Formats: sequence, structure tokens, C-alpha cells
Amino acid sequence: MDLQLTAEQELMRDSMRRLVAREIDPYIEKHDPDQPLPKPVFVTILTKLAELGLTAARLPESAGGPGIKMLDYGIMFEQIPPIVGLSLIAHEATVARLSAECNQDQRRRFLPDLIAGRKIACLGSTEPDTGSDPRGVKTRLTRQGSSLLLNGRKMWITNVSACDLIIVTCMDCRDGEPRGKVVKVVLERDRTPFEAREIDTIGLRQGMLGEAVFENCVVPPENVVESKAGGTEVLKSSWVINRPLFGLLAVHLAQRAYDIAIEYAKVRKQFGKAIGAHQLVQKNLSDIVTAITTSRLLCLHALSLVDHGQPADGAAAMAKRYAQNACNEAVWQAMNVLGAMGLSTEAKVEGLYRDVRMVAIPDGTNEILALIHGRELTGFEAFRGTGRVVD
Repeated sequence: MDLQLTAEQELMRDSMRRLVAREIDPYIEKHDPDQPLPKPVFVTILTKLAELGLTAARLPESAGGPGIKMLDYGIMFEQIPPIVGLSLIAHEATVARLSAECNQDQRRRFLPDLIAGRKIACLGSTEPDTGSDPRGVKTRLTRQGSSLLLNGRKMWITNVSACDLIIVTCMDCRDGEPRGKVVKVVLERDRTPFEAREIDTIGLRQGMLGEAVFENCVVPPENVVESKAGGTEVLKSSWVINRPLFGLLAVHLAQRAYDIAIEYAKVRKQFGKAIGAHQLVQKNLSDIVTAITTSRLLCLHALSLVDHGQPADGAAAMAKRYAQNACNEAVWQAMNVLGAMGLSTEAKVEGLYRDVRMVAIPDGTNEILALIHGRELTGFEAFRGTGRVVD
């Protein structure tokens, strides 16, 4: 087992850092930290990421992707500012789902602009009272005469306010039954307008998180995704990659908090010496670095399992849950190192603390992730109260 990055991986990491400093950070710093980035700005950033293949990282070369390993994707992804990384996960995972579930004509129509970063994509699955259980959705696809109509509401959708395309998970009630099977439909904003608004949140406030309402939205028949792979199975397979990526968002935030704390500890003086010379401050700094290192390794380990075709549900769930908890504590400890300055907006650590709190919810809360990991460990299904043995 070799935990050292190869020369090629170091080059990928360093190239991404330079791209962020040159092409992404200036846009972020130019805009109000409490307002979502304007769509043209994000499209510009997305096209830069597309040049590195990150808008379709999961796709093989035969499907229009870069054919990179998920481990390498994670190494590069950690360098991306979380407000961009959050939107990239939503966009890139949607591209992967379209490629996996759509027919050839749908792929030809939808994918080229998304892979090139010219258009923005997202997925609508969560509802006001349905989150981790995709089979509990209430959004309905019905037939009225010759038209297909979509009715329902989706929440907590990254990119929805600026998206050009959204995949909506719904119940297929076209045959008149009150409840059918889970199906997906693709709405193109210019063909099927729908209402969307942004949600004000505690952190990652420059991101594009919102909700959508579908009221008798006419769905072109050719935009119904008749997946042979099984809609919920494709959704679950994407979560296995998304979850360690969310963990790496937390790692990025904790690393930034540490960088601020270590610099402050070297210059701030108390009792005649730098506070970094005091034992308890050194312990805090040690705890922060330990949290960052262990979180990073768990996330990369989960992605490496995917590369090797091994089961990764439990590892991915463990990685996200641990990284969010550990890095949340790490950012808090960084605030403590700064003392009163840690509470100020000037020091910017309090903003990182608000941001890291956002990582806990998407693609599985800590409680759901613990059950997913526990299911893999014990072989028992804890969901729905059945306690059945998992095959």
C-alpha cells in the first residue's frame, strides 16, 4: 500500500491549484459573498473545468468523458472552492446519470453542451417530506389527452435557479394508477419553463441552491427516461462517488481554516511569546491536522474502491460522515486558536464554519449514512423497520 501521490497525481493537483488561483478565485472574490454567483460567471468557470474533463469525470472516453480514475478526480476536486465544487458535483453527476440512463437520441441531444460546460444541469429528487427515500416521491407524471404533465415540488436542488436542464424523479402515473413506478423526466428550461427560486442558507451562500415547482409542466414524450438500469439503482451508484466528494469539500474548508490558524499562531503574542509556543494551542493545531489528514485518506480510499470495482457503499458513507464531523470540529478549533478574532468576519474563519455545516445534509445525513454503513457491516436492513437480511 502506497499512500504517496505519484508524480502525475502531484501534477494534476498542482495544475488544479493554479487554475483555481488564476481562473476561479478572482471571479469569486469579485462578487458579494452573500449572494449566489451570477449564471454567466458560473458558466465561465464551468467551461474552464470542462477543459480538464471535470464536467464529465465519470464517463469513459467512449462516452465523451476523460476516462480518469475517481481517485485522481478526488485529488483534483479537493482543490476546488466548495461553492464551485458543490455545483460541479450536481452538474457532473447529472451528466453521468444521463449517460447511464438515456437512450442514444437523448444522449446526443443533451450531453454535448453539458460536457462542454456551455449549459448547466441539475437533479431534482428531494421533496419537502421526502429526502433519502426516492420511492416516497409525490411528484407525478400523468397523461391528459395527448400531453404528459408533471406536477410536484422539489427542494434542495443545487444549480436549479440557473440550470438549463433538470432531471426530475417522479412517479409514473401515465396509465391512470394513483401510484406507479419511479421514473425520470428531463426538463429543458427553454422548452418547459418552471418556477424556481433560491433558498437562503447558513453557508455556501454564493452557491445556487433552490427549489422548483412544477404545475402542469408539459413534458415532451421524447424526454421521458425509460431506464433499463433501474432509476433508483443509478441514483444509488452516483451517491457512492458523490459522498466522498462532499467529504473532500469539508477537507478543503478545514485546510483553509488551518492555514489561517497556523499563520495567526506564529504572529499573535501572549505572555511574552507567540501563542503557537503554548502547549494547548499546539494541541489544537495537531488535532486540526489530524482531522484533515484522516478525512482526506478516508475519502480517497472510498474513491479508490470504486476504481477497483469493489463494493464502496459503506466506505463512501463512512468517509462523508467522518469527514464532515471531523472537519466541522477542526474549523471550530481553528476559531478557538484565533480567540476573539475567530468570531470576526474579517478573519474569515467564521464563514468557513458556516460553510462546513452545509456539507452534512446533501446525499445522505449523518444518521442515514450510519445506517448505510451499518447495513454493510451487519447484513441487516435497518430502513423501513423490516430488519431483513440484505442479499
